[in-house]
Amino acid sequence: MHSVKVGYLASAVSRALCSSGIYCREFIKVSACCRVHRCVSQTRYCRTAATPEETVIRIPRSMQRRVENVKQTRGQNKINTIKAGKLLIQGKNPDLNQSVGFTLGKFEQLSLCSKGWKHNKSFGDYFTINNIKTVAPFVAENEDVEKKASVTFNNLHICKELVEALDSVNITHPTTVQLQTIPKVMKGHNVLCAAETGSGKTLSYLLPVLHRLQADKESEMHAAEGAQKTRAVVLVPSRELAEQVAAVSRTLCDPLGLVTSTVGGGRGVGHIKTVFKRGHPDILVATPGALVKALRRRCADLSELSFFVVDEADTMFDPSFSDMLENILLHTRIARDPKETRGPGHKAQLLVVGATFPGGVGEVLSQVTDLGSMVVIKSKMLHFLMPHVKQTFLKVKGEDKVLELHQALKLLHREKGGGAALVFCNKSATVNWLGYSLDEMGVRHARLQGEMPAAVRAGIFRSFQKPGLVDVLICTDIASRGLDTSGVRLVVNYDSPESHTDYIHRAGRVGRAGGVVDGEVLSFVTHPWDVELVQKIETAARRRTSLPGMESEIREPKPKEVEAAE
Repeated sequence: MHSVKVGYLASAVSRALCSSGIYCREFIKVSACCRVHRCVSQTRYCRTAATPEETVIRIPRSMQRRVENVKQTRGQNKINTIKAGKLLIQGKNPDLNQSVGFTLGKFEQLSLCSKGWKHNKSFGDYFTINNIKTVAPFVAENEDVEKKASVTFNNLHICKELVEALDSVNITHPTTVQLQTIPKVMKGHNVLCAAETGSGKTLSYLLPVLHRLQADKESEMHAAEGAQKTRAVVLVPSRELAEQVAAVSRTLCDPLGLVTSTVGGGRGVGHIKTVFKRGHPDILVATPGALVKALRRRCADLSELSFFVVDEADTMFDPSFSDMLENILLHTRIARDPKETRGPGHKAQLLVVGATFPGGVGEVLSQVTDLGSMVVIKSKMLHFLMPHVKQTFLKVKGEDKVLELHQALKLLHREKGGGAALVFCNKSATVNWLGYSLDEMGVRHARLQGEMPAAVRAGIFRSFQKPGLVDVLICTDIASRGLDTSGVRLVVNYDSPESHTDYIHRAGRVGRAGGVVDGEVLSFVTHPWDVELVQKIETAARRRTSLPGMESEIREPKPKEVEAAE
């Protein structure tokens, strides 16, 4: 038995003839080319005559039902995400735009601008997450202007000398993070502070530490002891951040008569010994490797420590630093209760600060303190995309990234009247190669990567922070952690970041407290493995949720399983 297939031509001709209004009863027999079977022959009631050569094609009803279902499904899934007002998501395809006033349902399916970006035909596509706020959410005046405007550092019971030092640098009102953290630290609690980048975390721990050291210095107890030992240690992951924190500390310490010293890696043991020959500083800002060397050679003495601060905690609790951090904690006595931080034989108060919640904090800190007694201060916008920073993602070929970067730098100087720009790469070799390319284009820039000597790195970043000297800095992720880049107006991810944490830190170089208002982030997306990260970022922006896979609580360490011997 031969099969009879359905074609579009026959059905079209049939509809055309039926519409002509000619009515005729004829039997059309459909048969195979060579042999005719009665089971194959079919009788049709038609409105017009047809020749025996005409073929009638039948559509299976199952296929018809599938086509109808697809049409209905497509009509139902098409959601209008555009309303009157400003756009939150704006892409090359206007049908995928999303307004600020539109709220996506919990179970509604997303239509992403980056959906097909793994395909080669998507090069040239783009989308932008627009800034929906003009002021950073961590600024206290943004929450309640009338109420917060009257709150100054005097209300936090900080000594007069520190308040005057802050006034000299035009810092008068505390941020939300500082309002929450400073009182807890001054009461003697162990604190874990997790807040977005640029929210003023450095001052949130430096101010109560210096206030306490000044009070202890004036007390009769410490005057009788006359001990010249380090009272506070600030541990940071990089030499550049150590120099920056030390510079802020020295500014605040000048009216108090306290001494701040820095110990960083890359300069040898001789430099470490030279620092401690001058005497033990009141505040020591150090990197983990340098502090471990100082402790092994008994240059540093932490027996009278009052504060132990871990800055950029998400990096410090990373496996690359966690072993050294545990070694340092063994030389300190961390208090388990606020009462243990006062009086003779006092123990050190622990402060852990970071822009993202550290994942391995429970395993390390459970060995030296009680996790249940730690006060956890989390920002409302922790692990969220910054609503006051414009963020653009561009799908571009690898060979076109240099031209796109040059174009972005030209637009920065033409439309925004200039400003500093940070260009992030994943490897030191890429930093050098990109620098040579910009040299040929006549773009004045500086390079910063981990393979450079310590002295060279420190000088490069200081020249970048001074306005007017160098406007473009090409760097690796060593410049994304904690460094003050308040003058930066544009951040370019020349290479896509490898994780959500890296993206948060890179994007956090703009929109900082006291910095440039209209900051912008531009990310180049080239490889298929970069698309997944971009899609997660776009999903978080559309649903207004935090980035997935980020820690938000201190996890108790799991007990080690011990096999019972039978």
